[in-house]
Amino acid sequence: MEEELLDLRLAVTNSERKRKRREEPNPYTQIEANERKLFGLLEMREQMLKLDPKRQGVEDERGLQLIHLLLLAATSIDENEVSSAAENLSELYKNVSLNGDSIQRVAAYFTDGLAAGLLTQKSPFYNMIMKDPTPNEEFMAFTELYRASPYYQFAHFTANQAIIEAFEKEEKQNNRTLHVIDFDVSYGFQWPSLIQSLSDKAMNNNRIHLRITGFGRSMEELIETETRLVNFAKGCSNLDFEFEGMLRGSKDVSLRIKKNETVAVNLVFFLHTLGSSSQISDELKSVYLLNPSIVVLVEQEGSRRPKSFLSRFMESLHYFAAMFDSLDDCFPIESAERMSIEKNHLGKEIKCMINCDKDEENHQRYESMEAWKGRMERIGFRGFKLSSQSVSQAKLLLKIRSVGGFNVFERDEGRALSLGWQDRFLITASAWHCD
Repeated sequence: MEEELLDLRLAVTNSERKRKRREEPNPYTQIEANERKLFGLLEMREQMLKLDPKRQGVEDERGLQLIHLLLLAATSIDENEVSSAAENLSELYKNVSLNGDSIQRVAAYFTDGLAAGLLTQKSPFYNMIMKDPTPNEEFMAFTELYRASPYYQFAHFTANQAIIEAFEKEEKQNNRTLHVIDFDVSYGFQWPSLIQSLSDKAMNNNRIHLRITGFGRSMEELIETETRLVNFAKGCSNLDFEFEGMLRGSKDVSLRIKKNETVAVNLVFFLHTLGSSSQISDELKSVYLLNPSIVVLVEQEGSRRPKSFLSRFMESLHYFAAMFDSLDDCFPIESAERMSIEKNHLGKEIKCMINCDKDEENHQRYESMEAWKGRMERIGFRGFKLSSQSVSQAKLLLKIRSVGGFNVFERDEGRALSLGWQDRFLITASAWHCD
């Protein structure tokens, strides 16, 4: 299917373009016609949302037609051809479904994102389509994906294994103290496994001290994360635990680095949120100045840069098609949890990706392993080979999860480890030190 998709031609034929140029409609008449088509488009969306949840999936050939319509609509929007885009999107709403098979579901969210692209941010219909989930809905969707899929667990367990090995390497001079600086602590789901592993390693007469400095999006989220982690650490009698939360973007932040402690910087799903190349470089330079023992980098695998709409759209379509397909292996066909994940987590990301030009806060840079490697090396970091334990642990995770479509790939001569769905790389982990 992917080979066929690559052969699809995004542009409309030259004859169609010439015909449109010859027509030269009255601009006011054209505006009225476009408004009518947009209203009709939104009516089609309402009908799609009311479809029978047991609606049958589409066959492979029809699935390719959905993808083709998406690419035509994206091309029309990129060329500011509102009428053509509205026609293609109306046809899509007749065939996509939030409850259908994986191709219908992913196409539904991409259709929504493109439809929002035809509207202004002041339009109430734009807000209706782009409405963010509540913090609780977002948290539940993240939790459900974390439990059912190896996606986030692969990232966290691989990063934690590299951090533990860096700590063990310096045990003779680090006073059995580990300081993790997490630039996007989020809900803190990464750290219970590290806390437990360090506690298992420690002894009552030779305790380990773990300090986590976590940057978060809000004080409320930081307080909840601290409470969650502190309560978990209370059950680990051989470990002294301390958490310090800081708001992302805060000025005059002073990181307390103690003498001889092992410093680990955690850049898991963080750098892509910075948006511009200069911001990423500045952040990496500030990390380099900390002289950490290890820097762990995990990012989505892709090439989705904000300035190229069509290439960003196509890359994202391939990526999320794989993600939605993988969820069919993790959840039963009528799972409410799967729908929550797709609506409040993946769907939100899809719609933000398509419309990031309208919202500077959502400019995100998803790049390939090779691109991130180049960035790290230009700052002065050097990658090192991940241990056989990291590889074995990742493969064991997939075996425990019993999800056959996921694979682990060793890359860059063992300096990077990727989780993939079928042959598609989804996320890649790597470890670095200062040269």
